[in-house]
Amino acid sequence: MTVEGACMPEEGGALLVDKPEGPTSHDVVKWARRSLGVRKIGHTGTLDPFASGLLILLIGPATRLAEYLSALPKQYEARARLGIRTDTHDATGNTVSVQDHGRVPTRDEIEAELATFKGRGQQIPPQFSAKKIGGERMYRKARRGDTVQLPPVEVEIFDIRLTAYEPPEIGFAMTCSSGTYVRAVARDLGEGLGIGAHLTALRRTAIGAFSVDHAVPGDALREGACPDGAHWVEPADAVGHLTMVRVEVDAAQRLRQGGAIPWPEESGAGTGEPIAVMDEGGLVGIAEIQNGYLAPKKILTIPADR
Repeated sequence: MTVEGACMPEEGGALLVDKPEGPTSHDVVKWARRSLGVRKIGHTGTLDPFASGLLILLIGPATRLAEYLSALPKQYEARARLGIRTDTHDATGNTVSVQDHGRVPTRDEIEAELATFKGRGQQIPPQFSAKKIGGERMYRKARRGDTVQLPPVEVEIFDIRLTAYEPPEIGFAMTCSSGTYVRAVARDLGEGLGIGAHLTALRRTAIGAFSVDHAVPGDALREGACPDGAHWVEPADAVGHLTMVRVEVDAAQRLRQGGAIPWPEESGAGTGEPIAVMDEGGLVGIAEIQNGYLAPKKILTIPADR
């Protein structure tokens, strides 16, 4: 239900936005605050300024659901330039080396190298990243010239394939776990081919089941446009990938008040697993199983007029 004269559903929810190249993800949040007339907005994972594509903004009470969407798999379309390394591993950085000589890798060679990335593996994050070391973002250290030996992190690439072979430019598409750096994939692809590479374009096309095809253009949001219903996802649908249970009104009220309710072991859900709890009015919030009880973890605020 949308509040008359307002640009957002009464219960808040998730807004799908297509971020343009150039602005930061925080810029998009500022545009949304202006257009929607609401301060309480969060997002479920940033995009680098030079990248475009899907951002999921959580509005109002739904901001409490961020951790359950941030871990969803991401889909990207990317382009890389072979033969040139940059310090940021993308086109915004300074050139570190140029290796535009010798034989150009064939399509088959590039496809074979891309195939080695599929599955679980270790990835060293870029020096220019938002990771914190000693309480400071890595990109701030990197801009000062400070280099830190970053430990590799485990990532998973579910699918990766070559989409364009136009040497020295190539295109590839990938689906990966949250926390995977596509810039680092371009870097490691270039090293595997022995000639270096950097990312020249990046677009996020999906987060979990949510597609950029249903997103409001970021430029329209910047101009104050009011997103229509097609761009909104209800809170319950936003966490539709979680196990979902329905409870009676009395049980829902107990959860809202911070109490736990008995829950049968034969429900099939595991201890500590996040459970999306519904009642007749919609999503109550997220709970988890603890010692045979369903205990509240993140409960959504009930609108005052309900």
